[in-house]
Amino acid sequence: MNKRQLLGGFALTAVLALSGCGQDKPAFRGVDITGADYAQGWELADHNGQVRTLKDFAGKAVIVFFGYTQCPDVCPTSMQELAEVKRLLGKDGERLQGVFITVDPERDTAELLKAYMANFDPNFVALRPTLEQLPKVTKDFKIYYKKVEGKTPTSYTMDHSAGSFTFDPQGRVRLYNRYGSGAAALAEDVKILLK
Repeated sequence: MNKRQLLGGFALTAVLALSGCGQDKPAFRGVDITGADYAQGWELADHNGQVRTLKDFAGKAVIVFFGYTQCPDVCPTSMQELAEVKRLLGKDGERLQGVFITVDPERDTAELLKAYMANFDPNFVALRPTLEQLPKVTKDFKIYYKKVEGKTPTSYTMDHSAGSFTFDPQGRVRLYNRYGSGAAALAEDVKILLK
């Protein structure tokens, strides 16, 4: 995580902490962003080539994470954590939808994304924006990403925001979860949203 991501996270946390004071709100472990005017959805092709929107998952809690398949640490850790959340939910795990949106559509082919999702949960969906769609969807979600050149043209890495967004079963964005929040905390928040 670079300085820009860290400072952006602190600023977001401060604003949300000041605006989120209220006794009637659920005691979420993640940052409550209920009513936010960003992270409202998407219209992107999935790893099977089918165009997906948030409405496709109506009735489920949806957790959205932005990353890329070549990521050495944050992305696989986050996706494994999401798979653990689904397991912790027991029978309600079927009411959780994991969505991975690549910030590296140049290398992340549909086939690669499909194989990547199979490592975590066969029902998780990977979305692949085109190079033209990527700036819009990341702006809509306030996601930072930047290509970092490597020693060869194909050995680059991607700096990117490391948190996730949780939507309730009605399709409203409710939470921002910082990287490393832990599966237990995420599962508790999803249980609240599924009630």
